[in-house]
Amino acid sequence: MKTLRSFSILAGSLLLASSAFAQIQLTPPVAQTPAAKPKPKPVVVPKKPAAETKAPATTPPTATVIPAPAPNDPRVDLVYGAFQRGEYRTARDLAMTRAQAGDPKAMTMLGELYSNALGTKRDDAKAVDWYKRAADNGDREAMFELAMMRFEGRGGPTDRMEAARLLASSAKLGEPKAAYNLALLYLDGQTLPQDLRRSAELLRLAADAGNADAQYALATFYKEGTGVPKDLEKAAELLQMAALADNVDAEVEYAIALFNGTGTPKNEPAAIALLRKAAKQNSPIAQNRLARVLVLGQGVPMDRIEGLKWHLIAKTSGKGDLMLDEVFAQLSPEDRSKVEALAHRWLGDQVGISQVGVSQVGSKQAGGSQAGSK
Repeated sequence: MKTLRSFSILAGSLLLASSAFAQIQLTPPVAQTPAAKPKPKPVVVPKKPAAETKAPATTPPTATVIPAPAPNDPRVDLVYGAFQRGEYRTARDLAMTRAQAGDPKAMTMLGELYSNALGTKRDDAKAVDWYKRAADNGDREAMFELAMMRFEGRGGPTDRMEAARLLASSAKLGEPKAAYNLALLYLDGQTLPQDLRRSAELLRLAADAGNADAQYALATFYKEGTGVPKDLEKAAELLQMAALADNVDAEVEYAIALFNGTGTPKNEPAAIALLRKAAKQNSPIAQNRLARVLVLGQGVPMDRIEGLKWHLIAKTSGKGDLMLDEVFAQLSPEDRSKVEALAHRWLGDQVGISQVGVSQVGSKQAGGSQAGSK
């Protein structure tokens, strides 16, 4: 049974690769100050635990991931099959029978059902109880989920050190998400002492297991030489893998690498195709970059109407661009109306397109200085 949801344990975003956006030849060069230290990219969490002071010096948990044997119990497959079909009450009844007979996978399933209010009312206390029983019986997924609940303070008090120990145990048994989140703890340096080399090792374990978030994070490590020797080719390879797994941030950065030929052969058509894909997935950075290549005709036939459509869409997310504002202002009234209609069709009723059109041309808030950064 695979994990049904994924959480993050840290706030912030991975900004290690922000310099890559300045490399693409689509915007005027802007002086940037490199970040003092990398910050982790999170997976979405329902609630962020309250900020805490640094924990006192404690022997940090360690984890060496080793493959865990896959469950091969047809009775457990019946439980999971019911879950996959959306028959949550059936899954709960089947899992309860198996859990009472001592099956840790069924215990983990009950934890999932109670935690996510599937087929029953949400009950964090029961979820924690079943996860703990499964974890005590060696289930790595239960260890990971219980760690997330400890971080969030669900079903009991927040306990970040206990959560870290659970992540280490889960990672040691081969859970990629646990290795990834433990890597973020070593990167952040609050719950555990900062150890960039150890963080890179854990990210590599999770990346090798196919975790796209870890592949993207490790790519930034190789691009900046954080915890590993700087290696642009390895960075591009990892970005490609994460992009193939539909990680939107990786799609954008791999597109930029392809456009510039950084660590990989230059391929502008492939880069623009990736920018289109990420733009359609509502990445404001991809929308801004796609707008520029279309308006300027870089690596693609010039299409100002389509390009400026993406420009207006990107502006609604704060990714303004003075140069594109000026191009938009120079359009005929008829063409401006076409652009606004296309943008409105994409955005629906989210925003009045006229509010991000001519009225904001030249405003500092929509300045090009923001276009090259996340």
